[in-house]
Amino acid sequence: MDPVPEPQLAGVRNFRDVGGLPTADGRRVKTGRLFRSGHLAHATDTDTEFLASLGLHTIFDFRNGADHALEGLDVELPGVRNVNIPLSDPADGKEFWKMVRDGDLEQLRGLLGNGKAAARMTHSYRSMVKNRTAEHSRVVHALAEDSIPVLMHCAAGKDRAGLSIAVTLLALGVEREAITADYLESNAPHRRYRVHRGSSAPEARSPEVMELLAPLFDARAEYLTAAFDTIDEHWGGVEQYLAEGLGLTPETLDRLRDRLLD
Repeated sequence: MDPVPEPQLAGVRNFRDVGGLPTADGRRVKTGRLFRSGHLAHATDTDTEFLASLGLHTIFDFRNGADHALEGLDVELPGVRNVNIPLSDPADGKEFWKMVRDGDLEQLRGLLGNGKAAARMTHSYRSMVKNRTAEHSRVVHALAEDSIPVLMHCAAGKDRAGLSIAVTLLALGVEREAITADYLESNAPHRRYRVHRGSSAPEARSPEVMELLAPLFDARAEYLTAAFDTIDEHWGGVEQYLAEGLGLTPETLDRLRDRLLD
């Protein structure tokens, strides 16, 4: 089967079917089982109709309370279980986001310039892999039991959802190169999260401001590589990470792969 055709969703960014990605042992992720996107709070009626047609069992929302206050809660889909598992935003903190939205050029230079923004993102990916094993374990165990078809999302569908998808794909045996290629799809112009700036003045979105903000809104291979490196450094490789970090038994992995792989 081909992946679910990508719809032109009006109020949901970065939606896609992860089906079709190859595993190291020659299998492929089933289509129509594993989806990812940005938040669903602004889904239109047509968007909602499409999402309802996917036959989802579970939606995992990795946003936190600050995200919900800013964007709103997801639309409710009939018969679908909504599970909120807050993960830390790579650019965490209300004060930080207030500066991103309202700060002037000098403030943004101090906060994000000289590689600080990219370093913040790299650090957060390392931290999420290392410190959020309980949350990622809960997600992957749920998929092995009953939570498929599933949609995973955060705000932009890039970082928290991107890493949770990556962890799931590692458990399925998908090669890192294929995981990274899917992750980088979030950079397509029609997928990108819209940068909100408090001022409508031209200087608020000047080229220098947008360049300072870019590391926060880009999907960069170096971010995901930092997460993979952390797995290798901390656990000694993917197998040990899955077993020790996520507590996945061979039986659970077999069940997960039977449910999600062709």
